[in-house]
Formats: sequence, structure tokens, C-alpha cells
Amino acid sequence: MPFIADLQKYKSLSIVGMDKNTGKTVCLNYVLSRLRNMGIKTAVTSIGIDGERVDQVFGSHKPEITLYEGMQFITSEKHYNTRQLLSKVIDVDTERTALGRLITAEVLCSGKVLLSGAGTTEKLRRQINAFENNNIDITIIDGALSRMSLASPSVTDAMILCTGAAVSPNIRQLIVKTRFTFDLINLPAIENHELANRLSQHTAGLWAVDNDGMIHDLEIPSVFLLEKSTQDIFSHGNTLYVSGAVSDKLLKYLSTKKNIAEQTLIVRDFTKLFVTPEVYAAYTKKGGRIQVLQQSKLVAVCLNPTSPHGYTIDSDDACLRLSEALGVPTWDVCKIKQ
Repeated sequence: MPFIADLQKYKSLSIVGMDKNTGKTVCLNYVLSRLRNMGIKTAVTSIGIDGERVDQVFGSHKPEITLYEGMQFITSEKHYNTRQLLSKVIDVDTERTALGRLITAEVLCSGKVLLSGAGTTEKLRRQINAFENNNIDITIIDGALSRMSLASPSVTDAMILCTGAAVSPNIRQLIVKTRFTFDLINLPAIENHELANRLSQHTAGLWAVDNDGMIHDLEIPSVFLLEKSTQDIFSHGNTLYVSGAVSDKLLKYLSTKKNIAEQTLIVRDFTKLFVTPEVYAAYTKKGGRIQVLQQSKLVAVCLNPTSPHGYTIDSDDACLRLSEALGVPTWDVCKIKQ
């Protein structure tokens, strides 16, 4: 598929799913196979556990992860010992996880492996840097359910979004839910790069930005304490920066303000938004704007037309309608793997 050529531009890639069984592993296997054929040195790891033969929730068959000669990977001791490939150990992490120490290895003979990697984004960043220093062209992070944080532009350079029948058997609802996530991923970055750099230094609390670009500490450590504050958060201007998570509660609060159409809410990136489609739509419909310090680079949207509950949606129809709704091509992962 055309998006594979784009991956040569990036040092790291996350593959994330909107729900379980949206085709992340099939997509990963396709990407790994193509990168191998292109001679691109690749490393792979995971947040969570990926590559199991049987889904632990539904009991259905799942595709296993196939790695090829020359690729590097990180997994726990427990799963390294169950690998079905020949490999050599490059490094053993001194930190222990519930599944043992994390092992970095290189594949000597192609085969299958279970991946269980770092539990934090900070750890992932260090691993990506280590791979890059070891002349790896691209590191791929296979995501886990509800762990969109690994798709943050502060962690990986680019991402692939996987959706499908597991999200909803109704194509209209599938489009609505996928479009919402797609819109958050593509929220515009603020144009003032110097201001973005200064705001990124603030890792806690709420901050106001005045018309001259000056940053003011509102002395509110969390959005959850906003209602207890007597301070006018717009006394310095109409731009507000939230360094942490943003929930429905904040958007509802801002929606009650008379100057909502003049407001700009800045967040670090889309992974900091924990809002529902209904509240987000109500906020933006009233004129509220959200911008990010760093915009995520979405390189592809992939679809799995089969649900673990036993139903299948029309692949061609779903891909066509999603492509029209999103304005970007959508690929059926069950077809591109062939």
C-alpha cells in the first residue's frame, strides 16, 4: 500500500487500535514484511502483550507476530523464552517487570514471537533512542487497548490508526466514532513555535497566554480544581494552556463562558484529551477552539471488517465511506496482508 513508502521518513511509528481486534497485529505483520523487502533496518516492541495465539477475552484465534532475520526486538524474559525463532541477545535491562527483565535481541532466523515491552512512555522513548543509536532505521511500537499515549508525538514520529467492526457493527456509528478520533489526532498545532517551546517547559497546572505571548501561572495545579478557584482564568487573555489531561468537565466549564467563541484551549497533544464526542461537539459548535503544541502525524487508517463477536461488515463499503468521511484512504488490513 502507498503509505509504506512514507514510513521511510520517520524514525519511529506507533500502531494503535480504537478497540481490541481492530487488526493491529495483521497491520504490523504487513508493515514488517514490506519493510523487510525494502531493506529497512527495523526494530519492534510493544506496550502490553501482543502476538498471542488466542484472544484472552473472546477465545478466538489471533494472528501471531512474525519477525525476520536482521530485525531487532524487545520483549520480557518470560516471552523471550517462548519465542519460535533463532535470535541473539543484545542487552538485558536491569529493571524487572512482572514478566521478568526486558531483553533486546536480534533475529538470526525468521519466526514468531510474543512481545511484551515497556509500561511507560518514558521507557519507550529511551528504547527508541537506543535503537536509533544502534543504526536502526525505524522502531515500531505495537499498541495496547486504550494506550493512545504511545501515539503521542513526543514518543513516536508517526502513527497508524486501526479501526473496524469491533468498534461498531453499524457502519454509520463506526464512521462517527472513527471520525471523532481522527479529528482529535489532526487538531492543528499552534503556529508560534517559540511559544510552543516555552509552553512545553511547563509540565503541570493551568497557564494563561496574553496577547503579547506572555505566559501567566494561574496557580491552579489541576483542571479538577478549577471550580474551587476564585481567579478569573481569562483575566490575562483568551488563551488557556492545560499541561495535563483535559476531561469533559473542563470543556463544559469553558462552554458556560460568554467569550467561548474567542477562546483558544491549548493542550500538549491529542493524547491528553479524555473527552466524549458529545461534549467535544457541543464545545466546538459554540465556537471553542482546541490547538496542540505538537500535532501527530497520521500516515494511515486501516480497517478490520470482522468482529470477534462473529459479525462482518461490508469491507468495500466501509472503506469507501470512511475514506470519504475522513478525507484520506482507508485500507482493509485483511486484504493488504495478502
